[in-house]
Amino acid sequence: MKSINLSAVDLNLLVAFEAIWSQRSVTKAAEQLRIGQPAMSSALSRLRVLFEDELFVRLGRQMQPTIKAQTIAPEVLAALQQIRKAISQSQGFDPALSDRTFTIGSADYSSFVLTPPLLDICSQQAPTIDLQTIGFNKDHVGSLLEQGEIDIALGVFPQPPRKTKCEPLFEERFVGIVRRSHPALESGNISTATFAGLSHALSTQRRDKTGVIDAALRKQNLKRRVSFVTPHMMILPFIIASSDLVASLPSRIAHRLAAVCQLHIFELPIETEPWIISMLWSALSDRDEANLWLRHAVTAAAQQVNDYNS
Repeated sequence: MKSINLSAVDLNLLVAFEAIWSQRSVTKAAEQLRIGQPAMSSALSRLRVLFEDELFVRLGRQMQPTIKAQTIAPEVLAALQQIRKAISQSQGFDPALSDRTFTIGSADYSSFVLTPPLLDICSQQAPTIDLQTIGFNKDHVGSLLEQGEIDIALGVFPQPPRKTKCEPLFEERFVGIVRRSHPALESGNISTATFAGLSHALSTQRRDKTGVIDAALRKQNLKRRVSFVTPHMMILPFIIASSDLVASLPSRIAHRLAAVCQLHIFELPIETEPWIISMLWSALSDRDEANLWLRHAVTAAAQQVNDYNS
């Protein structure tokens, strides 16, 4: 197959081909494109030279396509449709009409807290938009955003990757949870020594048994026993509900599930630093209207979360 130099081809000829194909008439094709019949006849002549074929032959009162025209028509029409779609997408984003699927990188916590209000916003503003959340490795989040595999990422990003932009959404902190009939509650408040002496459950993505709680306890020369470890944070309230274990959870999860799991929430008897949940996106999509709408929707969802917990 010989190489075609597209810079030497007038692509408007393909639009003329499409018009004649649909109208089966040079006169009607000219009317459709709002040009004179001589100009359309000239376009047909140039098309015949380009494709080395008559393309359309008058039979009776119509211009009927040749075998070659019938062969190339599907690809020509599809190419024009793709060009129109690309131009249309670049001219604006209407969430009320879009059927786009947005992919959000999110762990269990941010999905649990932000997805319900975000879905509510989508149902009101963008009823035909779809959302999917996927887990991600923080070491690779910059590449995932840059390659378009995810549209935004939600989580804790103290050092955002290069070529990304980051927006803080809200602050979070740890609280302690035990089942409501836990023996440690009989003496009232759970002291630091009592807290350290209990068996703990821990959620971590790392394959170890240490976290910020251990660092805080070490400052007081204390050590805890972690007897259950899981990467799945959302199962901890249910584990705690049916055991004598204690766990430290983000406050928004603890308060949402306290009634369901019959949990007692208490302030930790040690000092831990709060952290910021943020939204991350690629600098490449910073001005993309669709991505901008999604970011505004997430920000609005985060505001609802803040209002709920204030």
